[in-house]
Amino acid sequence: MTVLKSLLLFVVAALFEIGGAWLVWQGVREHRGWIWMGAGVIALGAYGFVATLQPDASFGRILAAYGGVFVAGSLVWGMVMDGFRPDRWDVAGALVCLVGVAIIMYSPR
Repeated sequence: MTVLKSLLLFVVAALFEIGGAWLVWQGVREHRGWIWMGAGVIALGAYGFVATLQPDASFGRILAAYGGVFVAGSLVWGMVMDGFRPDRWDVAGALVCLVGVAIIMYSPR
């Protein structure tokens, strides 16, 4: 159950962080305004909170593992929200990152 909870928290955190960064991007780069940027800042703050709910107590480990989730999630977000088409190298890199997440978070200690 702990691994399942951890994976779910990584997904929720990814939605908040990637979504928050995307909202700020839209507000600045696409000139959508302060409301988009403000919503992005709130989402980024929510990401910071959700990350604290991980069962592991090590900040460094959680943040390092989340980096891999962020890489893969960002590609998925780009596909869904912006029509981005990753190439095979994008996919290979994301898979390497996810293997890294699994090693960092779920290896026996």
